[in-house]
Amino acid sequence: MLKEFKSFIMTGNVIDLAVAVILAGAIGAVVKGFVNLVMMPIIGHFAGGVNFADLKVVLTDAVTAADGTVTTPENAIMYGAWINTIISLVIVGFVLFLIVKAYNKTKKPVEAAAPAPAGPSKEEQLLMEIRDAIKLQK
Repeated sequence: MLKEFKSFIMTGNVIDLAVAVILAGAIGAVVKGFVNLVMMPIIGHFAGGVNFADLKVVLTDAVTAADGTVTTPENAIMYGAWINTIISLVIVGFVLFLIVKAYNKTKKPVEAAAPAPAGPSKEEQLLMEIRDAIKLQK
């Protein structure tokens, strides 16, 4: 059983999958940083100085004590963070599109197999049957 597990783990597909998962995590962190640190400030600038991460709908305000400490934090729908996530998804999708497009350009085009020669037509089959019947009569 240990040998079977070792051969399963050492197959190329499992190793490729492990590498892909690790790279996806690293690329996810890079894209998240790119979106939050580069793209969102630019988009916010053109949207009138809006910081999307701060956009929210407050359902319940925070409750503070007399000394200024927060006893109950606010309850809010943070839709700005969701907008950041959607923008991140669009950027990841676009980058993956570019990667797949570049990969497809590097692949050799697959040549279509030559079509199989067509069989004899009905007339030719009939003539061959007649020929064979004449041969049998002689």
